[in-house]
Amino acid sequence: MADVILVLNAGSSSIKFSLFRVQPDGLELRLRGQIEGLYTAPRFAAKDAAGADISAHTWEEGTRLGHDGAIDHLIGFLQQYREDNRLIAIGHRVVHGGLEFSEPTLVTAEVIAKLEKFVPLAPLHQPHNLAPIRIVAERTPQLPQVACFDTAFHRAQPEIAQAFALPSAVTERGVRRYGFHGLSYEYIAGALARLDAKAAAGRAIVAHLGNGASMCAIK
Repeated sequence: MADVILVLNAGSSSIKFSLFRVQPDGLELRLRGQIEGLYTAPRFAAKDAAGADISAHTWEEGTRLGHDGAIDHLIGFLQQYREDNRLIAIGHRVVHGGLEFSEPTLVTAEVIAKLEKFVPLAPLHQPHNLAPIRIVAERTPQLPQVACFDTAFHRAQPEIAQAFALPSAVTERGVRRYGFHGLSYEYIAGALARLDAKAAAGRAIVAHLGNGASMCAIK
């Protein structure tokens, strides 16, 4: 039986997922997919590593599947697709880690409580990132979950770069210039080193383009 890791990226109306098999030399992508329109017209699709369709399902217009229903459907699909796989952990993208979380973190009840405090800093993302974590923790509390943060990549900046031009008393209260899409930038920085070592050894302007867009200057 092979060990597998599930990775979830939960947004306000969708959950994207990838399943990786643990290999001696790293992780092997087995499948990926998404559930969209969680509160309007839900649609589920899964593809294998080569991009071939594995499964698809749609619900009636107006169905409010929600994050709970989406997780239930995904768990049911994975159980059918088991292929002698044993799920050993789930990784989650979480937008905001604040000052406290700057590296992948094993999720506990205490960690969830701390992450909930950052909801006012990312109200359109943080609640939806945390929803699947809570659902999994309630249903399979023995399954390890790890949170990875979009803000973590930017916490490596010098303190002066993270501070606004405001009195130090404000900075000491936790106000910082946070960057986002850090998981994307971290991946790009690593991929650039493999694809063009000369470019990776200098300075690069990287753009993350999508429904949310940003740019990052990387040294």
